[in-house]
Amino acid sequence: MHSIYPKKTSGIEYFDLRTFTVALVIILLVVSSRMAYAQEADSTNSVGHLSGAVTATNNGISLLPAFSLGKPAFIFDMNVGKKRLSFEPQLRFAMTGRPWSFIFWWRYKIITGDKFKLHVGAHPAFTFQFDDYPVNGVPTTLMISRQFAAGEIVPRYTINKKVTVGLYYLQAHGFQPEGTQNTYFFATQASFSEVRLGPKLLFGASPQLYYLQMDDKRGYYASSTFSLALNNFPLSLQSIMSRSIDTELAGKDFIWNISLIYSFAKEYAEKH
Repeated sequence: MHSIYPKKTSGIEYFDLRTFTVALVIILLVVSSRMAYAQEADSTNSVGHLSGAVTATNNGISLLPAFSLGKPAFIFDMNVGKKRLSFEPQLRFAMTGRPWSFIFWWRYKIITGDKFKLHVGAHPAFTFQFDDYPVNGVPTTLMISRQFAAGEIVPRYTINKKVTVGLYYLQAHGFQPEGTQNTYFFATQASFSEVRLGPKLLFGASPQLYYLQMDDKRGYYASSTFSLALNNFPLSLQSIMSRSIDTELAGKDFIWNISLIYSFAKEYAEKH
């Protein structure tokens, strides 16, 4: 694959692989700097957390159809923060190693009650495509990056330790004139967690109904995430299924995947 140095053409930005190496190094520096000033803590003096997950899936899908990869993928999630503020980057790649999308969430918990919780979030995001363009008369595969910014509002109510209901609203803006400019996503959600199917086997389900509008096209969808996990074991299985109910948006009527997830979590305290 040929690559070129960054330049802009008709609102589309092209990058070579060095750009993504720099982005990954920045993420690693953020994490390592936090851990350099941290130590594992007991429950009495814990002030922060670091958690993450590595996902391998047979089908990289998105609830926004235009952003689905449709191929096997790796997803790297991280969450680092304190009581209210957290930084939650998500890096997604095709299994061939090509980047799919990078999302850099900042989230802040406004209300942290026992029953009712409310958080807000915002992120820049970058999606990537590979297309062939003539460069000096030679067909050349170029990596195309599109940039977005988004914000979310998420109220949730806990019915009991296994059942939570809530709403989710997201609004995003694209910075390229030839792509989607404005996206609106609104969902009603429920979560059923840690349902015991045996002494150690746990089941979870998170169904939702959602409305999606991308510029002047809109649609209604139903989706659910199902999970199987063993108590105190880092590996779990997860499946996402989504079906369109009535839509003007391009995409498959039904999409699904199955994923193997490795998760980790740490608590830490600052050194004085």
